[in-house]
Amino acid sequence: MSDMAILINTAVAVLATVVLIVRFKVNPVISLVIGSVYLGLSAGLGVTKTVETITGGFGEIMVEVGLLIAFGVLMGSILNETGAIRRLVEHLLQTFGPKRLPYTMGLALGTALQSIFLDVLLVISAPLARKLAPRIGKLGTARMATAMAIALECGIVFMVPGVAALALAGLLSVPLGKMMIFGLILIVPTIIISIAIMTFLFRRGFWNEEKDEDHIYLDEDDDDTSAAGTATIAAGTETGAGSGSTDNGTGTTGATGRSNGDGSAAEPVPAGASVAVAESDKEREAPLLVLFAPLLVSLLLIGAGAILEILKIEMAWLQLLGEPVIALLIGLIGTGIMGRYTVGQKRVETAIATGFKESGQILILTGVGGSLAATVGAAGLGDILGGFFSASTVAPLLVVWGIAALLHIAVGSVTLSAITAAGLLAPIAPAIGIDPVLIALAAGAGSLFMVHVTSNTFWLLQSLLGQSVRGALKSVTVGVSVASVVAILLILPMSLLF
Repeated sequence: MSDMAILINTAVAVLATVVLIVRFKVNPVISLVIGSVYLGLSAGLGVTKTVETITGGFGEIMVEVGLLIAFGVLMGSILNETGAIRRLVEHLLQTFGPKRLPYTMGLALGTALQSIFLDVLLVISAPLARKLAPRIGKLGTARMATAMAIALECGIVFMVPGVAALALAGLLSVPLGKMMIFGLILIVPTIIISIAIMTFLFRRGFWNEEKDEDHIYLDEDDDDTSAAGTATIAAGTETGAGSGSTDNGTGTTGATGRSNGDGSAAEPVPAGASVAVAESDKEREAPLLVLFAPLLVSLLLIGAGAILEILKIEMAWLQLLGEPVIALLIGLIGTGIMGRYTVGQKRVETAIATGFKESGQILILTGVGGSLAATVGAAGLGDILGGFFSASTVAPLLVVWGIAALLHIAVGSVTLSAITAAGLLAPIAPAIGIDPVLIALAAGAGSLFMVHVTSNTFWLLQSLLGQSVRGALKSVTVGVSVASVVAILLILPMSLLF
């Protein structure tokens, strides 16, 4: 088959996948498999080879990241149950003050808290952010909404153990420690620069409080617990609608029907919920650092393992502990122990059950992303594009950014667009000598462009932070798009150094 025919069939497969998702509302997992089947058959692989390639690609990426995603989600679910996130945000406010809160909260959400699904993290932190916004000043709502949007979306694709970052690392065979180090190097300046740019624009008249804020949501008499409960219901509704739900799984862990998780009193509970009340009475306080210590230790172990590999130092015991699966298992065990101490065994078991439920869709989506990548490679697209891009290491990064951006505009899923774009260009990485971690970061950056009305995250940020749709288009769509551009502008110089 000619090179042109392979290129055309690949384009048709991707376009058909997008049309199935957007026009016919077919689940993204099913759509990706259909696209992979079409590409395999049209490229002349035959029925048997096509099926073997699809199933083999699925299995290979599950070997790479299946347990990592599951362990990360379970840790996040337990941390959610203990109320650690709410306490962390309150601590950041007390430590850094309200004026620096957009930056400090943004960095915390984008880095340390990425073991938690985006919708869950948003539901937990949004009510408190909404309360704190007036203390920042005139543009409090605009700055907090923008900071949260940028940090949450960047964290998914750049920061381990964000689900898309894990998927991209597995898809492109990037060592997880390397992905974590490069992601951290990228995400910190991206968040800071992007928030600063948006703050500059807001102060120059880009934000109109009367038109861009919906003051119905800013009733200061509502307590945080009530807001969190309402938000949880909203999240559970929104995540089921549209393809945007693929960003971070299905549903959210509920904070309703129990105490706040931070020791404060909850709203009255119905008579039938006496068991939950009894359980909440047994809660015990633990220092915030102790609650997050297992997660931080696991990330430090992964980083140490990556450094040993780079420096070619042989330390068998540290290499074992630095293996991502072992490191995250240690973190999960430690988080579970802390959860049992603070909220009791029963609630830890509930959190684990919820975590297993939430991880299912992202695991399958990640797997079929591997299927598409394997089919693209088997069809020979890698050799074609490898020759086309061999003269430059910058052009492929711009191309993968552009493909991911276009897919996100059409589909509305950060994770899906990042995985698909990276899968298309994964086969060319060895041929052109570009480090696969840069392709992963470029795909992630492109997938952030134009978060808009097809994304459930857009609507959650709009409603939970007291914005009108017009305001959300500014803080979310423009804000995250600025982060997308900032990120790729930072990645391009990195490609000249590494």
